[in-house]
Amino acid sequence: MRTISWLGPALLVVAAVRLHGLSAAALPDYDSVRNWQIVREVAAGNLSNLFHHGSPGFSLLYAPVAWFTTSFHVFQYLNALVAVAAVGWLAVFIRREAALPALEAGLLTVLMGTSVFLTFSGRDFTMSSWSLLAFTGLLQAYYQRLRAPSQAALLRSVAWVAAGLSINYKFLLILPILAVFELWQRDGQLWQRGSWWRVGLILLLPYVVLGAVGVAGGLPWHRWPAVYYNIINPGAANPAGRIDKVQLDLLYYPRFLWDFESPLVLATLVAVPLLWRRELLGNLRRINLVRYLAGWAYAFLAGMSLLLKAPRGLLLVYALFWVLAFLSVRRLVPGRGLLIVVLGAILLNVIRVQREIYAYTPSSYPRVATWLREQGATGVVSTVGQGAAPFLEPGTRLAVVLDERQLPALARQGYDYVLLDNYWHVTNVARFDSLRREPPLKVWPEPMLTSPLLYLEHSEFTGLSYRATLSRQRAASRDPFQLQLYRLPRTR
Repeated sequence: MRTISWLGPALLVVAAVRLHGLSAAALPDYDSVRNWQIVREVAAGNLSNLFHHGSPGFSLLYAPVAWFTTSFHVFQYLNALVAVAAVGWLAVFIRREAALPALEAGLLTVLMGTSVFLTFSGRDFTMSSWSLLAFTGLLQAYYQRLRAPSQAALLRSVAWVAAGLSINYKFLLILPILAVFELWQRDGQLWQRGSWWRVGLILLLPYVVLGAVGVAGGLPWHRWPAVYYNIINPGAANPAGRIDKVQLDLLYYPRFLWDFESPLVLATLVAVPLLWRRELLGNLRRINLVRYLAGWAYAFLAGMSLLLKAPRGLLLVYALFWVLAFLSVRRLVPGRGLLIVVLGAILLNVIRVQREIYAYTPSSYPRVATWLREQGATGVVSTVGQGAAPFLEPGTRLAVVLDERQLPALARQGYDYVLLDNYWHVTNVARFDSLRREPPLKVWPEPMLTSPLLYLEHSEFTGLSYRATLSRQRAASRDPFQLQLYRLPRTR
């Protein structure tokens, strides 16, 4: 009951912030729509895309929901609430280990839960929410493994890694960090007789079980490992022309934190090594909470600064930045001062959420779908994006093209209209010059397609720098209409 007394109200606030206005939103990106489609396929017994993005666990988790509803909003709400649960679970862990009073634990929960990026990422339909939940489980289990070493604690940690890998291939990035922690710990638990093969068995179990599910569905046994191989060795440039995986840009994430989050977070990342130097450097053989959290946070920040950038690169440890900020402020200004600073930071979060998320939320895709239904359209072509898909009438075909030279062939197949969806601009797939010069039949605004956060989330796909990405976003925001519809002339 003590936990409910502070956690319940705090999570209600976080849920309200996450869900506000979501009923008027569309799925914000290609992957969200594709995941919604794949979950429905899996629910119907079609497993051909089970290993899309190396995330079979995600599709299988949501497949039962698709037996009762196909509304993408239901999946969107559920995914948002999973992310809220991850915030609450992390807060319970921090409260216990840092011995926080109930009021301070509630403030920490709201502070983390209202951060701009975690709010933005908690409103899509991607693997981010379940990834956060799995990482929170790992974070707690592995802390106990370091604090009170035992084979049971080690195996619980490995089980969370296996669960995370079945949901999101980016859990692979966790393995080097865990290796560093193990080398630091050097207690021999991992290599004790009976430990190493149990660890290997747990890690292999999802690949064996879910791989067998895939084989039963007609897929080759190597489909899941092949996803990893294609990610590491793409072989060809993606549609935006990007092929590299490495991009040294040490200022990308600091700029993002400064522009879109509270200055408190960036200041804390600079101050932690000085403010907590005794906890970080003293008694290195004994782990403590601050050293543990800082180890995860700075290791991710350093590693992701070497790879292609997008805010989601720091998704798993993003909340840890806020925890470190809270604990640091608590050390500097305890009591009433902490309350004032944290409430001010929460207020700033909400203001920025309004400016960077709510302002871009209302979607025009339902109006596009209504107009097409009134015209009796049976086939629509969309440029790169498929945001219209969840709103189209059942039976209306939607084809996604990456180049306008594909249009004549689709016209011959009976497609009626082409929607020049400005998602092409977000992804930097600029192969629609001729189409753009034609006068459209109808136009609509789509604010989300001008969102800075959406553009930055695609900078990993485009390979563009932070500055170049926001330059494209500013150009898009000057256009009053992001959805333009054209009649697709029939050809022979």
